[in-house]
Amino acid sequence: MFEKIIKVFQIPDLRKRIFFVLGAFAVFRFMAKIPMPGIDSEMMQDLFNRFQMFRFADLLIGGTLDQFSIVMLGLGPYITSVIVIQLLTLVWPKLQKMYREEGDAGRQKVNQYGRVLTVPFAFLQTFGMLTLFQNQGILQPLSFLETVNILTVVAAGTVFLMWIGELITEKGIGNGVSLLIFAGIISSLPANIGQMISDIMFNPNMVPMYILFFLIGAPIIGLVVHVNEARRNIPVSYARRVRGRKLYGGASTYLPLSLNPAGVIPIIFAMSMVVLPSMLFGFLTEVEGFIGTAAEKITGFLDISWVYGGLIFILVCLFTYFYTAVTFDPKNVSENLQKMGGFVPGIRPGKSTANYINYILNRVLFLGALFLATVAVLPMTISAITDVEAFGFLIGGASLVIIVSVVLETIRQINAQLQMREYETI
Repeated sequence: MFEKIIKVFQIPDLRKRIFFVLGAFAVFRFMAKIPMPGIDSEMMQDLFNRFQMFRFADLLIGGTLDQFSIVMLGLGPYITSVIVIQLLTLVWPKLQKMYREEGDAGRQKVNQYGRVLTVPFAFLQTFGMLTLFQNQGILQPLSFLETVNILTVVAAGTVFLMWIGELITEKGIGNGVSLLIFAGIISSLPANIGQMISDIMFNPNMVPMYILFFLIGAPIIGLVVHVNEARRNIPVSYARRVRGRKLYGGASTYLPLSLNPAGVIPIIFAMSMVVLPSMLFGFLTEVEGFIGTAAEKITGFLDISWVYGGLIFILVCLFTYFYTAVTFDPKNVSENLQKMGGFVPGIRPGKSTANYINYILNRVLFLGALFLATVAVLPMTISAITDVEAFGFLIGGASLVIIVSVVLETIRQINAQLQMREYETI
């Protein structure tokens, strides 16, 4: 392990790429610490404590929202636009054809639409946040020019981070957007360490609770890594073809189906679907009369731990199937195999192959959905058992899935770079 790390830094190009990524992280965290004026920090923290959706959103965009920084939305608008574009490929035939049939050129056009859509999403989300903060008394009333100024600065900050992410992809190692989200999540590590030290100093009885917490967390991380790498391989053979006097084909390979093809998206969708209504009803509790009373009862019901956890579990399972149906089309895979002369042994090409792939996919998704739903509810379960609130990103939820995925993908990229240079030396 240490020999490989030394080897990485001995190669000038790899060393340059790694330092570029670290420099981009530094720029991102520096911008996250530049606050906008006019915010009441104490009331902001109180709002985050009352509505967990803000904590969840702040975790995913890199800890920039609670400080009302110039990049307070992080890459949130870009992530939203990408998800919306992917969903549109399901209902818009022209976009679907472009994404699935035109190859890399078509996917680049679709990605460009996502970049363009990021700007209006950034303006809308920033305006919504400003309106919410002003209604809650967190932000002082703003004039028209002040509002336009903040909208422009925050939208520009989002576009700047998107640009940095693409630079990391081009000049660094791994996917730049994923790495920036990863950097935002682990940036809370020093604060969590400080909270742990403070808890132990003021209450020594927390020592065994923290030990239990880490003993539970270690196998969870290992299990997430194992499932993230798990594949169900479908054997594929290619027919032999004669061209001139040469014989081509006859190779055998496999079609890998990931146990978790939807990644972290189902958890994000499920959290949003559960927490957003809770937040809206929480605001309505301030209204007098029947509306306020009803909203208070609904909010109290949604705040019950087993209700909240159960809804998250069910929605993650449903969204896993839904999102996989959007991004993976067995019929399209079957057609591509047939065009290239490939077939699944024992299965007729065409519709039969598509049905077989769909059958295997549904069986794999059942396990993947149960696993992802379990990971989604683990933080609240373990926190209730150990009474430890720090290091929540290490025991489950979207944050752990993101961390594991990014680390494993970055390791694969580094190994690929090392192998390529070994071949060049040979």
